[in-house]
Amino acid sequence: MSTTLSKISLPESSYQASDYKGLSFDEVSALRKKYLTPSLLTYYQKPLMIVEGKMQYLWDDKGRRYLDGFAGIVTVSVGHCHPKVNAAIMEQMQKLQHTTNIYLNPAIAEYAEALASRMPDGLEVCYFCNSGSEANDLAMLMARAYTKNYDILALRNCYHGGSNSTMGLTAHQNWKFNVPHNHGVHHAMNPNPYRGTWGWDDPDAGAKYAYDVKDLIQHGTSGKIAGFFSETMQGVGGTVVYPHDYLQHAYKHVREAGGLCIADEVQTAFGRTGTHYWGFETQGVVPDIVTLAKGIGNGIPLAAVVTRPEIAQAMTTRTHFNTYGGNPISCVAGKAVLEVIDEEKLQENALIVGNYLITELKKLQDRHNIIGDVRGSGLMIGVELVKDRDSKEPASEACAQVFELAKDQGLLIGKGGLFGNCLRIKPPLCISMKDAEFMVSVLDSCFQSL
Repeated sequence: MSTTLSKISLPESSYQASDYKGLSFDEVSALRKKYLTPSLLTYYQKPLMIVEGKMQYLWDDKGRRYLDGFAGIVTVSVGHCHPKVNAAIMEQMQKLQHTTNIYLNPAIAEYAEALASRMPDGLEVCYFCNSGSEANDLAMLMARAYTKNYDILALRNCYHGGSNSTMGLTAHQNWKFNVPHNHGVHHAMNPNPYRGTWGWDDPDAGAKYAYDVKDLIQHGTSGKIAGFFSETMQGVGGTVVYPHDYLQHAYKHVREAGGLCIADEVQTAFGRTGTHYWGFETQGVVPDIVTLAKGIGNGIPLAAVVTRPEIAQAMTTRTHFNTYGGNPISCVAGKAVLEVIDEEKLQENALIVGNYLITELKKLQDRHNIIGDVRGSGLMIGVELVKDRDSKEPASEACAQVFELAKDQGLLIGKGGLFGNCLRIKPPLCISMKDAEFMVSVLDSCFQSL
């Protein structure tokens, strides 16, 4: 791997980071090694120690600034330490930090109204929890309680969480421990036009991939199912974009079998796709249940399940409770996030900047044979690297090299896919066109160095 990269300057920032005076890198590393679980992974050969953030930028303990092209794993939606979100949190903290939902509180009520008002008609009942795994776990329970059916379908290569039940939903070996989990869960064909049987050149690809959902119901279940989970675009799996009408056909097969259609919007919601506020809208469908997390709170622990009243009613047959679900601090943060997205036109920004990024990345694809595919929508972008465009053999080592080299140039991005050969570009929605130009220049330089 060559390290002779031309220095590319970050766009200027008016924000002046404070002079870090805390524990040293070595002290933090030693404490982490002694007191935190060894299962925690770190990015990069030498991990970064991030101590400050403002909007789309991060600073390490040495005062070096980076462009955050991964948004804290697609979680910082409106920008690090956004002033309006911070102000809402601080004001609420001075009044009341915690009370459970056994009492009335205006924060949870006002936020539920604001969130539901942005959903399609009928999706109006909110359950709040703390993470995407919790939200998907609850959606599984809700679907089974409402339909009185047990079997659930998901897609191969999907990721829906790391708890025992959501690990069963997940179909990606890197995230599945060798323990019993897939109870009643069946996985349909991954509708991946780049690596799958039918590509973008087949106008019937969506229907053909979706037929496997029907076939799986007929051969793997009793013919009656509780639900079908799908991300609108597979995030951890490498930003896989489905054929445009795939979910329309899949939802039809699911509903004919008595199942509910569940949209995992943990990564694709809140305007990230640019063209639509909710990812499922890009497929022209309306789900029965929507699960939300990550960008919903801009980094504050918050998640939600939103559904129809009659489905929510099924949860009243037993006591269901979440101690922190609807915490007032989380709720005011979530409401502020919704307001900032509207006020600052961040969905529009995601579309404009995202379209530029995708166009320029495809130009890089023309120049660098290692780029097999560029895909996504808005600021949900994936770049898949291959050793050979015909065989599509994954270029996992090269992906890791680009990942490292980009960091050295001041750009932080993610990587994923089953083979670890996909660059994941999912920055905060507030990034500027100059940030995007910097990102493209850095990646071009990294590819040239391979």
